[in-house]
Amino acid sequence: MAEAAQGRVQEAVESVVQELERDSIRGMQATMFHCSARCCEDRAASMQQVQRCIERCHAPLAQAQAIVTGELERFQDRLSRCTLHCSDRAKDALEAGGGETRARSQLDACVAACGDEHLRLVPGMAKRMRDGLAALQH
Repeated sequence: MAEAAQGRVQEAVESVVQELERDSIRGMQATMFHCSARCCEDRAASMQQVQRCIERCHAPLAQAQAIVTGELERFQDRLSRCTLHCSDRAKDALEAGGGETRARSQLDACVAACGDEHLRLVPGMAKRMRDGLAALQH
């Protein structure tokens, strides 16, 4: 039960990341490479000027990656805290004499609930990422 919920969350997050990569990040990468190539074509520029030019070209993509990475890290942290809470509850139940089978069942149900709860959070996370990426492109 818990593994199925974890799989659904993983699939949903991967789907969002793939969509963002295809619809936003890939275009930003192309822009960055074209911009960087133009920097390198400037024969009058010094090595330092070319390097600064390339860094300026890369900045929007780095910001985009930071937006996506930050959202994914916050999401993972929340999910980890939820599952840690489940683990603590199961351990407490076991220590209270609830029996290992019952504690395991409680843990599985709790972790599955965490997965279902976080699955509902994926659309909001995706919107924040899309909005952040759209703001970079304007």
